[in-house]
Amino acid sequence: MVAVMRIIARWLVIGVLGCSTMALAQSKPSEYPVRPIRIIVTVAPGAGADAMTRAAGRILSERWGQSVVVDNRPGAGGVIATELVARAASDGYTLLSLGDTLLLVGATKLVPFDVRKTFDPVVHLTTQPYILLVGLNLPPKNMKELVAYSATQTLTYGSSGIGGMVHIGMERLAKITGGKFLHVPYKGTAPSIVGVIGGEIHMVPGSSISATTAIKTGKVRGLAAMGLTRIPVLPDLPTVAEQGWPGYKLTNRYGLAAPAGTPRAILAAINRTVSDGMHAPQMVQRLAAEGAQAADLKTPDELKSEFLREYVDVEQQVKQLNVQLH
Repeated sequence: MVAVMRIIARWLVIGVLGCSTMALAQSKPSEYPVRPIRIIVTVAPGAGADAMTRAAGRILSERWGQSVVVDNRPGAGGVIATELVARAASDGYTLLSLGDTLLLVGATKLVPFDVRKTFDPVVHLTTQPYILLVGLNLPPKNMKELVAYSATQTLTYGSSGIGGMVHIGMERLAKITGGKFLHVPYKGTAPSIVGVIGGEIHMVPGSSISATTAIKTGKVRGLAAMGLTRIPVLPDLPTVAEQGWPGYKLTNRYGLAAPAGTPRAILAAINRTVSDGMHAPQMVQRLAAEGAQAADLKTPDELKSEFLREYVDVEQQVKQLNVQLH
């Protein structure tokens, strides 16, 4: 857990640096915000989404002079946090922080409402690939050896919950490789990495932000980069595609969403302010060191259109994989 706190502390500091070189005042409604903003996170402290949320919260706090409270509500593949924000007022004071969780909890029907009508995307923070982490006692040193080893015993992998991006991505990997992998859901990436270190499970995909830190501790080993290209900070780690399965990728992006009906002026103000901070030179440099990058600049309207298109694709993918969700 010490490593987890170091991740959080490092990103809090960089959040301040990202804000210090820009004007604190941003174009926003004069009456907002007048009280603390609450950002509810779908994962436990120490995960990549948590670190990025705290950085975004610090950006908003520094720019607007108002407190931002990060509230971790992990579990159930993001359902707990998602349902909590779905019931919140549409006033800009409660936001949801997540990866691609919103797409998945909707497409996998893990929530009793239509996420397309219940939420509006606000801003994307970063994009990053996953890294497949394995325990030091696991014999395989590459993906082909891992798949072959799984024929002798089923290998367990962790994730932040049923129906999440990692769950779907690993089931897709099992299907294309023929590997025998068994899902073990946790309440976040950080606890699942601890599970690998302690020998509870064999492996876990971690976002590059959390995984690179874990690798540096020497307590886990990186087996494959799960994006389509190698990660600059880990240049010797080959991708899954390079190791025999072209086209496979497992990537994620972090962002903020708000309850549908939140005033457009508030959505636009959060979007501009957070995007500016995430693209500050200090932040860009830090992200690159973690194998991530600031997300492309898009307006809330553009993000909504993109979300609706992607929802259809994810829904079809879930059906094709026939993943057990209960």
